[in-house]
Amino acid sequence: MKLSEIAAFLGGELAGDPDLNITGLARIEEAAAGDLSFLANPKYAKYLSQTKASAVLVDLNQEQVPIAHIRLSDPYLGFVKIAAKINPPKYAKLSGIHKTAVIADSAHIDKSATIGALVYIGENVRIGKNTIIYPGCVVLDNSSIGDDCVLYPNVSIREACKLGRRVILHNGVVIGSDGFGFAPEEKQYIKIPQLGNVIIEDDVEIGANSCVDRATLGGTVIRRGTKLDNMVQIAHNVDIGDDTVIAAQSGVAGSSKIGKHVTIAGQVGRVGHIHIEAGAMVAAKSGVAKASPKGEVWFGYPAAPIMKMKKIEASLRHLPELTKKIHNLEKTIIELEEKLKNIGHSK
Repeated sequence: MKLSEIAAFLGGELAGDPDLNITGLARIEEAAAGDLSFLANPKYAKYLSQTKASAVLVDLNQEQVPIAHIRLSDPYLGFVKIAAKINPPKYAKLSGIHKTAVIADSAHIDKSATIGALVYIGENVRIGKNTIIYPGCVVLDNSSIGDDCVLYPNVSIREACKLGRRVILHNGVVIGSDGFGFAPEEKQYIKIPQLGNVIIEDDVEIGANSCVDRATLGGTVIRRGTKLDNMVQIAHNVDIGDDTVIAAQSGVAGSSKIGKHVTIAGQVGRVGHIHIEAGAMVAAKSGVAKASPKGEVWFGYPAAPIMKMKKIEASLRHLPELTKKIHNLEKTIIELEEKLKNIGHSK
């Protein structure tokens, strides 16, 4: 694309040769001639004078840009948008229904859908328009998959689960496995029947080897636009709000509720039956043991408001010195008490 076309597409302010031909995208420190890059983090500003990129996306207030550039309110988001335009998703050249697929007679599959090799489709399953199901997937009875979905190899969807439109499930995702429910009876555990399902709304994307358990009763719900990273565990009867993001190796315990626009970093754990309010953020490796108020940033184990935890962390770094001071003060107090006793005896 010409640089002027990119500027028009992004709605940015162009400075430089509008006819400059952009042939690739690259990080600012690795770019070559013909590449478009971006500067979003100030610590990379030093590369502006060093980069071999032909052009760069920068912030509206960025000073001293020595090469052709486009100014945007969010250069990183601009880079994401132009990358998506230049490199749309590439799916395997599959078409129709592969001869090795096993499909129940009662299943309803739109004519535009694609079913790969060794796929199993159960009774009364419904698959929408333009959906692509890669080899090795399993969709059990009474489940439904909406339009324009993509199921990568070895995805399993258990019975009666429902997917909306434009859902992307990466390799090895399991939707609707039994919730972890067992009732103790003397020295053994009795399995609690998991009678509910999983409901995944439109535009949800779930990373490889993540699991979403079916509800004991009712549904486990992942609402519109939510994104889950690889190896995320969502337990039974969890309800996740719109446009929430959860990073890798995090787990959400049963019957928890997570609001809209929540950000949960990697390796975060939560106890069950708590509510994380809309707009909250939880830092990496935190353990959430109680409800998180709306819009707050929490951190630590157990998690608490981040400024409080930063003060605690700062105090812990000085703990050896503080311990020594306390020991010296105790020693001083004992010496003073002995002196006072001696003064009293002398009188």
